[in-house]
Amino acid sequence: MDITVAIDCMGGDHGPHVTVPSAVGFLRAHPETNIVLVGLPDAIQAELRALKIDAGPRLRVHAASEVVTMDEPPALALRNKKDSSMRVAINLVKSGEADACVSAGNTGALMAISRFVLKMLPGIERPAIATILPTLKGHTYVLDLGANVDCGAEHLLQFGIMGSMLVSSVEHRDGPTVGLLNIGQEDIKGNEVVKKAAELLRQSGLNFYGNVEGDDIFKGTTDVVVCDGFVGNVALKTTEGLAQMLATFLREEFKRNLFTRLAGLVALPVISGFKRRVDHRQYNGASLLGLKGIVIKSHGSADKYAFGCAIERAAEEVHSGMLRRLSERLAQMHPHHPPLREGAA
Repeated sequence: MDITVAIDCMGGDHGPHVTVPSAVGFLRAHPETNIVLVGLPDAIQAELRALKIDAGPRLRVHAASEVVTMDEPPALALRNKKDSSMRVAINLVKSGEADACVSAGNTGALMAISRFVLKMLPGIERPAIATILPTLKGHTYVLDLGANVDCGAEHLLQFGIMGSMLVSSVEHRDGPTVGLLNIGQEDIKGNEVVKKAAELLRQSGLNFYGNVEGDDIFKGTTDVVVCDGFVGNVALKTTEGLAQMLATFLREEFKRNLFTRLAGLVALPVISGFKRRVDHRQYNGASLLGLKGIVIKSHGSADKYAFGCAIERAAEEVHSGMLRRLSERLAQMHPHHPPLREGAA
């Protein structure tokens, strides 16, 4: 199946210098994909010339005259920059010209513009940011990671539904387990919102495991971990900080003296394997779930490899029919809401 992915080429810390080569590399590896490079035409064409690549039917440039900066207030980006590369790329998903959008730009602006342009799926009140984290058993999906600081029990239920459908679609796994992040596994633990959410999840028909604690994330206890955006973002940033600290400590120990340097050379294959397993770049690409369209948020500092992983994430969601499956599941729970038609946004 041919698909089309719109790339916000101007987003992120590096802009076209990363996004354009990454998109071109992805297209070479996936000839069934069409890429639309959205942004300032001169900047995009300069990168294409450097790569000695010409635009064509499968790689076309779509002009946008404005850029949303990384520190721009979301409300201003939404109101004042209607021809930004971010908004134009999302509009292509809205119109059906693209099946998905990938951006490394301002997270708040991307969320605000996506919600305004694409609207929410029936039965979902708030979008959620979902991403993959490595575990002892492979990986797990965690949401929400910052879109919703304050959540009610119904919102956490909706996050569970969205996370379950994402894993079912992309991983081709029936009945993925869903855990609710809490300060203990016992039913009596947690605040009233979490306790109520646990009740709703038990009654939802999902494969609800129950409460999970922070260490369960990396044990791989469940396929999906549900939490509000405040807790999720703190957990994610703590994880990133810990990984950086351990990597720094490891380098310092191997550089301590001549003996440790020689030991480092002997251990190099082990160290290289370790780095590959914990390389955060391979998990780049967070899904903005709950929208009437597929939008993937790449880390702003992503390099070419990491941004390519985000494009891969978008393609997987399109190929798997994730949006359709989620819509059908929601229609079952809310019969008065018909499922989203294929290609509709």
